[in-house]
Amino acid sequence: MAVRRWLQEFFRLEAASGLILIGASVLALLLANSAWGDAYRHLLHFELPRIALGQWSIELSLQHFINDGLMALFFLLVAAEIKREMLGGQLSDRRALMLPLLCAASGVLVPALIFTAFNHADAAAMRGWAVPTATDIAFALAMLAVLGSRVPLGLKLLLSTIAVVDDLIAIVIIAMFYTSELHGASLIAAIAIAVAMALLNRSGVRSLWPYLLLGVALWIVVLRSGVHATLAGVVTGFLIPHVTGDDDTADPDRSPSPLLRLEDDLHPFVAYAVLPLFALANAGLDLSTTPLGALTTALPMGVLLALLIGKPVGIFSVAWLGRKAGLVDYPAGVGNSVLFGMAILCGIGFTMSLFIASLAYREPLLQAEATLGVFAASVLSALLGVWWLRRVLPTRSIDTQE
Repeated sequence: MAVRRWLQEFFRLEAASGLILIGASVLALLLANSAWGDAYRHLLHFELPRIALGQWSIELSLQHFINDGLMALFFLLVAAEIKREMLGGQLSDRRALMLPLLCAASGVLVPALIFTAFNHADAAAMRGWAVPTATDIAFALAMLAVLGSRVPLGLKLLLSTIAVVDDLIAIVIIAMFYTSELHGASLIAAIAIAVAMALLNRSGVRSLWPYLLLGVALWIVVLRSGVHATLAGVVTGFLIPHVTGDDDTADPDRSPSPLLRLEDDLHPFVAYAVLPLFALANAGLDLSTTPLGALTTALPMGVLLALLIGKPVGIFSVAWLGRKAGLVDYPAGVGNSVLFGMAILCGIGFTMSLFIASLAYREPLLQAEATLGVFAASVLSALLGVWWLRRVLPTRSIDTQE
């Protein structure tokens, strides 16, 4: 089937990008703790040329450009994928949606509660309560790729859908809890640009360029508004039209849907450039100032246990209860033991966790401690998840058995 082939290509791309993401993270760690450490940090804080737009100006360091600018493309892609799934994919079928929706919600709530249990007495640390709430789809699917054809396609699809819903929840959390002082004029300009994109959509305009140009303008005004600039990517992604009713996924290049064309063009750039650059800019933990022994302190330990234990407990418990109650069905080839292994892999937070940590903590020490917790949890979740699934998966996936 064309859809099946498209999904398999998609997951191969995600797995490959996850391996590159891991490599970029290791490189950042090596650079930060080598003789080039000072040069690495100086490069990240290098101020890019100032851009003046009338009375407005944009001044960003290289790291801020990656986190606020390039990551807006990541959020644009996430929003496009969510919209497509809501209109014609897994998020459009209530019965199919129930399992990943319950898993994602519980997989956000339980880690947040565990983090709070460790850090409730520290107001500064509590700003990062959302750090352990999201799953890194690229990293997690890269771990599934290690197991090869033994992994049922339904398990990959369930994991990716949980991660997409996670991302949607994270977007809402960022908008509600990580917004600084608001600037009225910029907000009004942002609303006006969003309304213009909505009118283009309603008028049936299918060319991508008007939406992308307005998206750039939206990013500029949102950057100055006090709302995090990456949310401009989210708004743009949701306002680009998607034409449903035909087999769009069979050939995105021929699809009449601007949204699918955008996904097809943007996905490789985000997977192979944006996310590795983000890892290079944010994964450079200086172990001389934040040694591994710091894991025993409340902030990193709260992040570590929230991801390593809270994620699998939250996801598996609600899935098991939902199945017992007859509310949800597991995908073909997935039983409780396999689902639990997938839930362990959902403890790989990484990209979104590091991103939220950069928003939550302005103090370098707190951000470094949160990063340490994310690193430790992601590595342990990856190793334990692969080990568990290697034990419980059949030697050959049911998807390949004829």
